[in-house]
Amino acid sequence: MPGLADEFSLLRENADEAGLPWRGRPAVERVAVALPDGRSVSALRWGSGPPEVVLLHGGAQNAHTWDTVALALDRPVLAIDLPGHGRSDWRADHHYSPPALAADVEVVVRERAPEAALLVGMSLGGLTALCLTARAPDLVRRLAVVDVTPGTDRAKAEPIITFVSGPEHFDSFDALLERTVAHNPTRSVSSLRRGVLHNATEDPDGSWRWRWDPQHLPGAVNVEFGDLWATVDAVRVPFLLLRGSLSGVVDDDDVAEVRRRVPSVRVEVVDGAGHSIQGDRPVELARLLSEFAAS
Repeated sequence: MPGLADEFSLLRENADEAGLPWRGRPAVERVAVALPDGRSVSALRWGSGPPEVVLLHGGAQNAHTWDTVALALDRPVLAIDLPGHGRSDWRADHHYSPPALAADVEVVVRERAPEAALLVGMSLGGLTALCLTARAPDLVRRLAVVDVTPGTDRAKAEPIITFVSGPEHFDSFDALLERTVAHNPTRSVSSLRRGVLHNATEDPDGSWRWRWDPQHLPGAVNVEFGDLWATVDAVRVPFLLLRGSLSGVVDDDDVAEVRRRVPSVRVEVVDGAGHSIQGDRPVELARLLSEFAAS
């Protein structure tokens, strides 16, 4: 199974599976932003106008996790590869906490999407989005957080931790895909195959490995985000919290705590979705985001 010569060659498959009209390859390109320390953050720029939406993926994912959502939104979007993920450079200290990631993402958003109307973050990206909202409120006009709160802990994240704590290398693409399918029962095999092709790379000996920095795992395994509740207190913009109905990462107590801190928060439960709502119900997620952006 060869890797992808063209990272955008599977978009037609995304559209077909989601029942979206295909009008030819959309305007999408890979861009890069230099950080002050010499690292580079990579991103996908959708559309020809200034980005209206910024998308931040979860841990052990990459910007392509949003492909179907971006197709359904059909508006200028910037989907960022978080540092240590996708095609962005790894941090020398291998430290990928939400506050550290938010400092890097701020540089990217200021350069590439300073007027975006909506910031969306899923899981680790959701906590990063909260931290960015607290540290750079001028960049965030509306905030949507997908299936995470600072109340997420190791017990709630156990299925995710088990998956990302697996082998770093696989003898074949099929072996990597088989493990991915086993740990993602809510997803179609075709969508997971696309995800693996974007999120893994083939080594010269024919083995495969994930694109993310494997040294992020100590932080991923020792999940403790309770000290980030202060970032929720700092939210002063319209706020949407989305939960997957099949996910245990956010529970009712977490929602109650968010409501206590931000009484105006809008909460939506996406039926039939697990933790990765953008993978399980991308068109529904795009609809909810579009409605929120227009409200």
